[in-house]
Amino acid sequence: MLKRVQKVKSRRYAQRKKRVRGKISGTESRPRVTVFRSNKHFYAQAIDDVKGHTLAYSDGIKLGVKSNKEGAASVAKDLGDKLKALNIETIVFDRNGYLYHGVVASFADALRESGIKF
Repeated sequence: MLKRVQKVKSRRYAQRKKRVRGKISGTESRPRVTVFRSNKHFYAQAIDDVKGHTLAYSDGIKLGVKSNKEGAASVAKDLGDKLKALNIETIVFDRNGYLYHGVVASFADALRESGIKF
């Protein structure tokens, strides 16, 4: 029973991720910022999809924060500072199949507060 439930959850996550990712793409002047969250850690990166390069990233492990709202806010502040250093002020936000609430919404709000528009 447990394996079947996990298969359904994985399939639904993959469908959400594919649906979201099919509609957005990043460029060098307006990169795609994608997030990854696990139960312990939170990561974010800005990607230029035309060249296939990561322009900037922020890692919750290196910052020493947990995967909660406060940790996501500090990851967003760090990523916002790195994007500003690259003269990037506008992005495309990729929630990576996660629902837009909790940690992901906290990250997005903190990124907006750091001066990044999307």
